[in-house]
Amino acid sequence: MNFKNLNIIPPIIEAINLAGYKEATEIQHQAIPPILEGKDVIGCAQTGTGKTASFAIPVLQLLHQNPTVKKGIRTLILAPTRELAIQIDENFKMYSKKLSSNHLVIFGGVPQEPQIKALKKNIEILIATPGRLLDLLASGHVNLSAIEILVLDEADRMLDMGFVKDVKKIVAKLPSKRQTLFFSATMPPEIRKLAHTMVYNPIEINVTPVSSTAQTVKQSVYFVDKNEKFDLLMNILDDSSIERSLVFARTKYGADKLAKRLAKTGIYAAAIHGNKSQNARQKALNDFKNNRIRVLIATDIAARGIDIDELPHVVNYELPNVPETYVHRIGRTGRAGMQGIAISFCDDEEKKELKSIQKLIGPSTMVLHPKKSYSIPV
Repeated sequence: MNFKNLNIIPPIIEAINLAGYKEATEIQHQAIPPILEGKDVIGCAQTGTGKTASFAIPVLQLLHQNPTVKKGIRTLILAPTRELAIQIDENFKMYSKKLSSNHLVIFGGVPQEPQIKALKKNIEILIATPGRLLDLLASGHVNLSAIEILVLDEADRMLDMGFVKDVKKIVAKLPSKRQTLFFSATMPPEIRKLAHTMVYNPIEINVTPVSSTAQTVKQSVYFVDKNEKFDLLMNILDDSSIERSLVFARTKYGADKLAKRLAKTGIYAAAIHGNKSQNARQKALNDFKNNRIRVLIATDIAARGIDIDELPHVVNYELPNVPETYVHRIGRTGRAGMQGIAISFCDDEEKKELKSIQKLIGPSTMVLHPKKSYSIPV
């Protein structure tokens, strides 16, 4: 559907056109109208389907069409990771080019002082990670009494990362009369229960089956001994047609170790995880986006918010403990209808995790390769 048919105002349409958007995605088509009507929404859609625009565009329009003389933060958007918070902020910047909208992103891992200084300005939209927001609330630098719209993005990751208590503390400080928008890539029972404690008579949107993977992603699993995983990765990366690969490791230590091993072979690689400084994480992301490094190794927490156009290749060097996490991982590729490849390594200790993933997404979605069905360089 064309964005004009969604009753979006001309300044935002102009910004959307400048961004190169042509047609609204399914989640945008279903979510934007009820949000513009002021209704609460619970939206579930795969990673890469345009969830950010589905709430950012109507939020900007609502604030623009309903100005207030009272100063204060009118919209709060909570995101689980720094990377996702930054990505959301960049999207708001893109869609508000023709509007006089003031938005700010705050997150941990960097000094508070510049954020405190920025908060003194007339900020209408605040994008925040829960931990840093609670710190600034406790010190009296943030006032949430004027909030009209609350957005929770990637709510399932909030649960995975143990942020639920923090989110509840924040929500308790908000006006009870507000619009609440709740978005998630998966909707396990715990998340659904959390959602219904925050919303009122919501419109529920399920664009894709819960925890399904995109049909545009070709999925393969290689059964391999643990000590042969690195050789198999090297074998795959020997294919020069693979320009960029996002590789998932389970731990921060494992991500660093893998990046160093790849660097010793002459492959430009960087690791991104929670122990890295914000500057280091942003540099790694920018280098990867601009093809200065060929391989980015990420942990699951750090990977949320990685939004890279035309990323063709994802490798699960280690399978995740939580099957829904697999959906998030391979959602980095095959975005917006493009083709993608997701390769997973499975050693003997990970067969339990593989069975859980297959149960979630369906066993027929994966091509299985038995041990020694590939050639490992000597």
